[in-house]
Amino acid sequence: MVRNRNGTWWIPAIEPAGDAERSARPSRGTKLKKVLALPKGLVDPGEKAPETAVREVFEETGVTAELVSKLADIKYVYTRAWGDGQRVFKIVTFYLMRYISGRINVIAPEMRIEVARARWIRLEDAPKLLAYKGEKEMAQRAVEYVRAHGELVRGAENRSA
Repeated sequence: MVRNRNGTWWIPAIEPAGDAERSARPSRGTKLKKVLALPKGLVDPGEKAPETAVREVFEETGVTAELVSKLADIKYVYTRAWGDGQRVFKIVTFYLMRYISGRINVIAPEMRIEVARARWIRLEDAPKLLAYKGEKEMAQRAVEYVRAHGELVRGAENRSA
């Protein structure tokens, strides 16, 4: 999800909480300070992936967004750091969205088991700041999309949040 405020593009990033933070390893070279990730989650029964993306962004960040375009699918395997230590194959579909409304980090208390904090980061910095390789690539795709089609993703850009 992107937002333009005063000529600068921003995206929401989350700092995962508890076990969620330890569920996968950051890319090599990423300092082990705070893990920054993009909002994402599982598709609920009867839900389509684009609906899931919009819902997860709201649940994990507190902001409402609308779809602009699909960016890509990322496929990866990780080993659970908890429980049975099983290898998990995962496909994550990423969408570019535009900000509509809401205040960052105003999320339901029950989401705090997944999200320690949500905050805005500059879009141009996201490929360096995000912890995971695939998410870094998605941020770079968002940078390129906004450079080429900035007028298509402009929305409620100067509302307060």
